Amino acid sequence: MTDVFTPARLGPVELRNRIIKAATFEGATPDALVTDRLIEFHRRQARGGVGMTTVAYCAVSPEGRTDRHQIWMREEALPGLGRLTDAVHAEGAAVSAQIGHAEPVANAASNRLPALAPGRFPNPLGMRMTRAATVDDLARVVRAHASAARFAVEAGFDAVEIHFGHNYLVSSFLSPRLNRRRDSYGGSLANRARLALEVARAVRDEVGSRIAVTAKLNMDDGVPGGFWLDESVQVARWLEADGTVDALELTAGSSLLNPMYLFTGDAPVREFAAAFPQPVRSGIQAVGGAFLKSYPFQEAYLLDRARQFRAALELPLILLGGITRLETMERAMAEGFQFVAMARALLREPDLPLRLRSGARSLCVHCNRCMPTIYRGTRCVLT
Repeated sequence: MTDVFTPARLGPVELRNRIIKAATFEGATPDALVTDRLIEFHRRQARGGVGMTTVAYCAVSPEGRTDRHQIWMREEALPGLGRLTDAVHAEGAAVSAQIGHAEPVANAASNRLPALAPGRFPNPLGMRMTRAATVDDLARVVRAHASAARFAVEAGFDAVEIHFGHNYLVSSFLSPRLNRRRDSYGGSLANRARLALEVARAVRDEVGSRIAVTAKLNMDDGVPGGFWLDESVQVARWLEADGTVDALELTAGSSLLNPMYLFTGDAPVREFAAAFPQPVRSGIQAVGGAFLKSYPFQEAYLLDRARQFRAALELPLILLGGITRLETMERAMAEGFQFVAMARALLREPDLPLRLRSGARSLCVHCNRCMPTIYRGTRCVLT
């Protein structure tokens, strides 16, 4: 059985172990640029023993941010990003940039730019209608992903993770519920997957073998009529056949329609409401329970779905979803997963990978009260 703490290759990059800090928006870029707080956030993860940490979220264009406080990849951001990658490398870990385009999850009011989507529908985040993306818009988005990947190389990143999940733009095109288009980007699965395949190809062509390329792919959206496992497996097969990605990180859920489907555990409605001013606060208190649904937590809750991808693919896979125990990681390795990804547990204990080697247990209680802290600096509220 593969030891999770042995080195592993991810495309052209060798990681010191098989544990990846999954992308969690850090809430540490108030001016859409790297801050010392963001650097320290990832330095702690690297010092704590992960093989690679993931910077989230690096939008490929201004309107592709969930709000105006997020980094978008441009010349102005390069000096700070370079300081960040140097800090992580100094601790012996690799570092990845999660790149993507958030629409229709973007807050158009905050960005002061229209939110793109497969079609027009109400965007609850910005309280505005989305704008149906034209073919020219999509071509621009594809080019923007390639440009963002180039900036990642220049900043010293070891990898980029392309965001194909959570009903961000590419994921919304994959969803039959959100994508009702009748052109070459809608209808059949091949058409709905066109944007994902074009983005992955553009990124790979831009970076070649200089850095690793991974994609975070929804296995299912967790909403009626949404993207589902059988279609996702086929998209994964197409990505594998195209040779554009070095690994897939398997995820689920919709930031737009059903966010707790990904997180499971307690739904922190009261804490989310407290993070917003009135009248939004009262609205969340009134209807937040319907939006933030409750799903019981269990260790490795995405494993059953991920097994279907492991059976269908030769491509390296990154298992995500409630992984807090060494025995869970060992089971993932035994079942053929090459890497595991952790997020919430590392907010409470950035040194958890080092402590797991000594037999420690995670202190994370899956209360999810860390989720609303993304607006003022992501952290565990219990520390």
